[in-house]
This record gives sequence, structure tokens and C-alpha cells, in this order.
Amino acid sequence: MNISVQQMADRVAELMESRLGVNGAGLAEKLRRGQRFLPAKVATAAQLLVQNEELSRNPRLMTQIDPAQTALAYDVCVRHLKPLGRGARQKAVLWSLAGAVASILLVVAVMVGAVLFWRGYL
Repeated sequence: MNISVQQMADRVAELMESRLGVNGAGLAEKLRRGQRFLPAKVATAAQLLVQNEELSRNPRLMTQIDPAQTALAYDVCVRHLKPLGRGARQKAVLWSLAGAVASILLVVAVMVGAVLFWRGYL
């Protein structure tokens, strides 16, 4: 258990450094510096990993760690921090652009309709 909790914390710390650009000596320090960049759910999960990492250093306290809860917190953190691939990133940008264009066209259509209504053409 000790090694797996430590590995989970190290992986999340590594992802925080690569994705958020947060520097620090460990997950606790990186979380302290970069918590404002994370959603509340992810920050809470990362805080649980920090607490479990500290508990895992002491063999007597290691029994207080819930493995399922730790694994769930790790999954939440990794799912949020995992880098997107090039294709997924391009797809996200295209969908964002399409949504922006559609909303602009909708606003223009409503404005044209309002002007035509005010002028008495509709």
C-alpha cells in the first residue's frame, strides 16, 4: 500500500507540473501553489491523496487509509490532469469554433428579425 499511494501522489504531482506549470517539492507543495487552477472536486481529491501519502509513511497509520477512496481520488485527479492528444485538442477547438459561429449567427438572425419587425415588414 505504501508504494502505491506514493506512486499515485508522484503521478498526480508530475501531471500538475506538466499541465499547470506548478513547481514544488511534492504533491503537497504543488497543490498549495496550484489549487486555484483546479476545480473544487479535483482539489479535494488531491488533498485526500496528500493526506493518505502522509499516513502511508507510518506503518501504524497506514491501516487508516481506505484503498477504494484513494483510488477514486487518484482517478479524479488523473482524469482532469491527463493531457489531451493532438486529435482531441483539435476536435475541441473545432467544436468551440463551431459553437461560437452558431451563436453569432443566431444573434444576427434575431437582430435582423427585430429590425424587420420594427420597420413593419413582418
